[in-house]
Amino acid sequence: MVLGYRSLLALRAFVETGSVSDAARRLRRTQPQVSRLLTALEEEAGFTVFVRHNRRLSLTEEGQRFYREAERVLAGHDELERIAAEIRSGRRDKHVRLLVAPMVMSALIGDALLEMRREVPGFTVSIESRERMDIESWIGREPFDLGITVLPLVHPAVSVEAFHETEMVAVMHPGHRLARAERVAVADLAGEDLIATHPTALVRQHLDRVFLAAGMAPQICFETSSGATACQLAGRGMGVALADPFVALSYAPEAALVRFQPALRLLYAFLYPAWRMRPPLVVRLAGLIAEVTRAKQAQLWLG
Repeated sequence: MVLGYRSLLALRAFVETGSVSDAARRLRRTQPQVSRLLTALEEEAGFTVFVRHNRRLSLTEEGQRFYREAERVLAGHDELERIAAEIRSGRRDKHVRLLVAPMVMSALIGDALLEMRREVPGFTVSIESRERMDIESWIGREPFDLGITVLPLVHPAVSVEAFHETEMVAVMHPGHRLARAERVAVADLAGEDLIATHPTALVRQHLDRVFLAAGMAPQICFETSSGATACQLAGRGMGVALADPFVALSYAPEAALVRFQPALRLLYAFLYPAWRMRPPLVVRLAGLIAEVTRAKQAQLWLG
């Protein structure tokens, strides 16, 4: 099966605009031409990509899955065109592709990107945001220059370089009885309403482990797939959450953050494509991110 590039472009235009007619206008083609491209794509794919509801065309579940993969192919082609244009023009490459978890974006990345813009005129960046649990499945398929995640992670396509260790914190409303404590021990949380992430999440696994070791059962009143949501709920007084401090800083800046006992450590790491050298621009950006992280950590503990 060899799917035509023009058919994939037609698929992207249809998905992003929502109709065949709007896709035709974007591609500067006629509506029948785009319809033929989409029909040809479905025939070449060999399964039902589209379905009609009330005279409107939409993607089937299989079509949605197919489009997600097609978009990665198209994004890679877009990147090749951008690089080729820079090489032809003789311009130095000042673009970095980041792969990060959304939880670290505002806490650690923003200040570093601002400094890069000051240091390197013309610096540009593209950011792919993936949840911690999804990053492993994307590595090897998603083009990137620098990734940031929390360990553990092992993948043959990347080089992993740890750059910062931090401790989880208990997050709560500033008026909570434990908000002024130097540390919160697991025994202090007996009978407390807890806000937890799903059992597969790294933070939740730490939470379950310390309660089990203490012979206690956590009293979980809210469960969420998002560490950010857990911190926000805790900051509003809905309970206590165990969290990555950088997530708490990003999503619940008014909440009280107290160090947890026993110390539960999180190790942040940079990910680099294993198959190529690290460009100086990427090395500099990684250095800035590490500097920002250390400064945020010092501010957190001193605060």
